[in-house]
Amino acid sequence: MIFKIVTLFLVGMGVLAMFGKARFPGQKRLAAARCSKCGRYRIGKGPCGCGKNKG
Repeated sequence: MIFKIVTLFLVGMGVLAMFGKARFPGQKRLAAARCSKCGRYRIGKGPCGCGKNKG
């Protein structure tokens, strides 16, 4: 009985690990929407409001 519980626990942990490593769609676009200088999200196509990233 204990062996079954331990086995199911390990299988469950393996499944969670696979989902944790999965790449979800849209992650690249979200990373590109951040300012490279201050790290804040840019809204629209213009430069960041921090003034460090002109252009």
